[in-house]
Order: sequence, then structure tokens, then C-alpha cells
Amino acid sequence: MSEHGFHVHGPHDHELEHATQHAAHGSESGMINQIALFTAVIATVGAIFSYMGGATQANAGLYKNNAAIKQTEASDQWNFYQSKSTKQALAETSRDLSPPDKQPAYQAKVDRYEKEKKEIEGKARELEAQAKQWDEQSEQQMHQHHRWAQATTALQVSIALAAIALLTKKKWLEWGMFGLGAIGVAIGALAVMHI
Repeated sequence: MSEHGFHVHGPHDHELEHATQHAAHGSESGMINQIALFTAVIATVGAIFSYMGGATQANAGLYKNNAAIKQTEASDQWNFYQSKSTKQALAETSRDLSPPDKQPAYQAKVDRYEKEKKEIEGKARELEAQAKQWDEQSEQQMHQHHRWAQATTALQVSIALAAIALLTKKKWLEWGMFGLGAIGVAIGALAVMHI
């Protein structure tokens, strides 16, 4: 600038002003803002998906544990059933080998053991059914966990593509970022629907 307020621009000054105005209002600035907004939204959605993946994995573990507990209880009932069967067999043998006046007492024991075995068998089968239900719920939760993990992974790759798109200014990477983001959200929707 001269003393009298007259300013002469050099060729590089003009290009610098033009580049600054173009970046502030042009497509490159729009691309940067678009990618930044997309990344923030996808990162938030990804954090929610990640939480849901962890929650479903924890549920699957709890349900599998419940299944093991019920199966153990059923096994205990079957052991009890076997014990009653052994006692019943001994009572039957005693009845068959005893004099006729003592046979009714042994027959009463045989009848009691048979009744108790039926009750125990019912409990054991019920516990096995409960164990199966817990196992099925665990499998459903693990399937859902895998969906959440797939969705989270797609969103993480999308965020990585966003960073590369910002650095390289490649439009095809930006489209790839949007595509993978959409795929991640779609897989997350499948997880919500238990598909």
C-alpha cells in the first residue's frame, strides 16, 4: 500500500483472494461441510449400534448361563429319578422274594416310587424345556449381536472413507462413504427388526 491509499495487487494476491472466496463459497467447502456433518451423524449412530451390540452380547451370555443352570437342575431331577428307579427295583425284588403277608407293604413302596418318578420326570422335562427356551433366546441375542457388529463395522469403514475423501478430495470416495454409511444403517435396521 502506498502513502496515499493506493494499493496495487500482484498476480499472486488476486489468485489468493479468488481461492479464498472459492473455498468459502465453492464446492470444496460444501464437500468438507457435508463430510463433516455426515461423519458426526454416522459416528453418533455407530456409537448407539456399538452399545446395542454390547448389550445383546451380554444378554446372550446371561441367557446361556440361565440355560446351563436349568439344564443342571434337570440333570439333578434325572439323577433323583434314577435313585427312585433303583429304590423301586429293590422294592419289587423284595416284594417278589418276601412271604405273601409282607408283599403288600413292598407293593405300596413300589406304587409310591412309581408316582414319585412320574412327578420327578415331569419336573425334569419342564426344566429341560426351560433350558431349551433360554438357549434359543441366547442364540437370538447372538444373531442380533452379529448384526449390530456388522452395522458398526460398516459405519466405521464409512468414517475412514470420509477421512480419506477429505484428504484426497476424491468424489468417488465421498460416494463410497455415503454408500457404506447407508449399508451400515440398513444392517442396523435389520438388527432392530431381529432379522
